[in-house]
Formats: sequence, C-alpha cells, structure tokens
Amino acid sequence: MKVAWHPFYNHPLQVGHRFPMIKYDLLREQLLYEGIVSKDDFLHPHGVDVEQILLTHSPLYLEKLLQGNLSPAEIRRTGFPFSESLIQREITIMGGTLLCALHALDSGIGLNIAGGTHHAFRNRGEGFCLLNDFAIAINILLNQKSINRALIIDLDVHQGNGTASIFEDDPRIFTFSMHGEKNYPLHKEKSDLDIELLDGTTDDVYLKTLAENLTQVVESSQPDLVFYQCGVDILAADKLGRLNISMDGCRMRDHHVFEFCRNRSLPVVCAMGGGYAPDIRTIVDAHTSTFRLARHFWG
Repeated sequence: MKVAWHPFYNHPLQVGHRFPMIKYDLLREQLLYEGIVSKDDFLHPHGVDVEQILLTHSPLYLEKLLQGNLSPAEIRRTGFPFSESLIQREITIMGGTLLCALHALDSGIGLNIAGGTHHAFRNRGEGFCLLNDFAIAINILLNQKSINRALIIDLDVHQGNGTASIFEDDPRIFTFSMHGEKNYPLHKEKSDLDIELLDGTTDDVYLKTLAENLTQVVESSQPDLVFYQCGVDILAADKLGRLNISMDGCRMRDHHVFEFCRNRSLPVVCAMGGGYAPDIRTIVDAHTSTFRLARHFWG
C-alpha cells in the first residue's frame, strides 16, 4: 500500500473554515503515529506534464491557469484567490493521483492524501477544484494503453459534476455518483448512474443503497481500475453535508467498497475529497479510518 503526499498539499491559503488544508499534514502525521504507514510507504509526486493535462482540459483554459489570466468571475467560481503556488499545488496533486493509479495497477491500491477534485470541468474550475485529478489520471492511462476501462465511484456528498461532464460521451468510463440531492452543485450533470440522497439520510438507508448498486456498476463497467472518491463530508457533523451519517456509517461505507473490490481483484485508487466538520479532529479521524481499512484489505 502506497500513499501520495507532498508538502505542497498544505498550501498556506486558508479559505475560512470551509477548506481546512491543514488536514493533509495532520493526516500524514496521524498515519505515521498509528503505524498505518511508514515513511517508506509515501510517494512524493512532482506533478504532470502540460501535454498530459491537455488530454483532459482545454488548451485555452489551461493557458489561462498557467498564465494567471482567469477572469474575476472565473476566479470566484473556483472559490480560491488566484496564486501561482496554488496552481503548482494543483498540478502536484494531479501527479499524486497518477502515481497512486500506477501503484494500484501493480499492487492493488494507492491512496492520495489529497485529490478528488471532481468539480473541475474540461474548460473551467469550480468548487475548490481547478484540474480534475481522476480524469487526468484516467486519460493518461488510456493514452498509454495501461487500461481499457475504468469505474469512478464518487461517494463525496457533492455530485462529481465536472467528472460526469468530462466523461459523458466516453463509454470506456463509468461514472457513479451518490450524493445529496439538494446539495451543491445546484445544477447536476448526468453521470452514468446518479443516486440522489435526501437531507438527513441515515446509515442504514445509505449503506443499503450503496450495497444494492455496487454490483450493478461493476457489471456495467467491467473496469480494469476503480477510482474511489471517498470524501468524508457525508458525516452528520459536517457543516456542508446535510446527511446524518455516523462515523461508523462512514467507516462501513469504505469497508463495503474495499471488500467488494478486493474480493473481485479490482485495483483501487483513492482520493480523500471533502470534509468540513467544525472540529478538524473529526475530519482527520474519518480520513484515517479509510487508510486503516485499506491496510486491512491490502496489507
């Protein structure tokens, strides 16, 4: 089991309490403290090339990002004040997910401490996402002929709208998003399978719905590789989540996905996605549980 992390992940920018970037360093330290990983288990990404990004994102949009020419409206949509270091951070995260994908193909699973930037479209960023890490990694692997088909299981509380849009017309990629019906984004894109959850959804309904659909999405997609967006903003404690999922329910969600994939010898790439609980310890504890379970199933 390998884990991608880079000092760039903890960009100094803080956007109120809505995007606590400090969680990435805290998560790394917790993993080491518990012995879930050792320092030798860390992958240290150095980004992806422009040519690789252009397999997913439009040349005009990428040029705007790299040259700092986004309009004020485009910057507001991302949720971030623009900076060159923020772009470098994003490119580094893309490299982290790619490294995890390559490792997963070789050894079963790879987990990026950051990533899950599923609100980035081909030609724009939004929702704290500038580039789409799953889409970039998948398109690179397809281009290299390392995979033929992929499945995205997106269990962040927000729909993976950018990812759905990017792969809308690509039959090689199956996009599955289970998210809050009334949560961001207001306008939902069309995934291959969208399951919209009511506000206040509880553990039993959530886990039953997930279990009922995992077999369907795997049989429909026949993937060579699974990309799992495991945001912990489904928690009842989350300020933005609007669901009523306990910490144990979140743990069981990951357990179901990992057990299902492990039993079918499906390699898995994980990205941490969202988490906005008022207490940073809740966020770190929930993310740590994901890594703990990954170690349990893949050793």
